[in-house]
Amino acid sequence: MAVILPFKRPSAEEKFKGRTLCREGFHKWKIVTEKKFDVKQGKLVTVYQCVRCGKQKVEAH
Repeated sequence: MAVILPFKRPSAEEKFKGRTLCREGFHKWKIVTEKKFDVKQGKLVTVYQCVRCGKQKVEAH
């Protein structure tokens, strides 16, 4: 006889865990590289990466 596996639909909490805040623009930024010199801008820059979604942003000083 065949083995029947129970099917459970993932809840909204499991499906979008940690990504709903990022979608609304509330990222959780962490410094990846601090005080790196950018030759094109001629300034020190800091690279930030979101812990939840992995998006990166660069901020010049």
